[in-house]
Amino acid sequence: MTPDELLDALIRLRKAAVGGRRVPHKPLLLLWLCGRYSTTGSSAVTYAEAEEQVSRLINDFGPPVVSAAAQRQRAAMPFVHLERTLWDLKDGEGHPIGPDAPERGKWLRDRGAHGQLHPEVELLLSDPGTLISAVRLLLDQHFTPSLEALICSGAGLDLAGLEESAHPVVPPKPKRPRRSGFAEEVLRAYAFACAMCGYDGALARNPVGLEAAHVRWHSQDGPDDVSNALALCALHHALFDLGVLGLTADLRIRVSGLYVARNKAGLAIDALAGHPLAAPRPGKPPVDLTFVTWHDRQVFKDS
Repeated sequence: MTPDELLDALIRLRKAAVGGRRVPHKPLLLLWLCGRYSTTGSSAVTYAEAEEQVSRLINDFGPPVVSAAAQRQRAAMPFVHLERTLWDLKDGEGHPIGPDAPERGKWLRDRGAHGQLHPEVELLLSDPGTLISAVRLLLDQHFTPSLEALICSGAGLDLAGLEESAHPVVPPKPKRPRRSGFAEEVLRAYAFACAMCGYDGALARNPVGLEAAHVRWHSQDGPDDVSNALALCALHHALFDLGVLGLTADLRIRVSGLYVARNKAGLAIDALAGHPLAAPRPGKPPVDLTFVTWHDRQVFKDS
């Protein structure tokens, strides 16, 4: 396997449709395995070791599930179904476990299931440039930029440290480029103020802490249009992408029932619930409800 072939394999990860929702389970398992390999020199792991940490990543950065039992064992699906061109999965006696095995944590724990990326994959990832390219590709294709640092932290990846010591030697495959001028257009449409809290800070004449946020993520085929965007302060942008904040059909702010806070600053988020979004300037479209529905199903962490 060459570096190009590895990146092609990551691009071609099969993504099963689960109720029409995005399924970032395999990318998150792979990112966690990359983190494990970069810190320990091996991706070998038992399901019992991986279950809690990988399930937490999927709960934090994937679509919500209501069942507590499902939340605890969300790692089972990618552990079983990750492509065998990348991954070797066996039981406690060394017998291969096929991709038709049950997606159940208890079944995998009882059989001592353990997996490891193929030696040729690990050898490629031993080159920092290839590792950076693989991580960047997975982040770019499945998530949104405001989440990258949080995902890397949860996966045990020091991407900034890797990038200081090496440059990607294998450029990531081209992705759909963001439209030039998109961010400026969105900020102007909302008069350089957060559509949720009204923050409009600037340093001299330059806005600071304000960002153009996609409602339907760019990586998930969200268009670079004002109708799919909000001007948000950095805090509310991060909370919106994490699913703490959402929108109703009449464009009022929702706050996840899972969100908790104790002090005045944290409780200010709860106080946003029910407030209307600021409208864009005349002549600019409000957020399209199609994208609001996507965010509600795919990102917002309802109680």
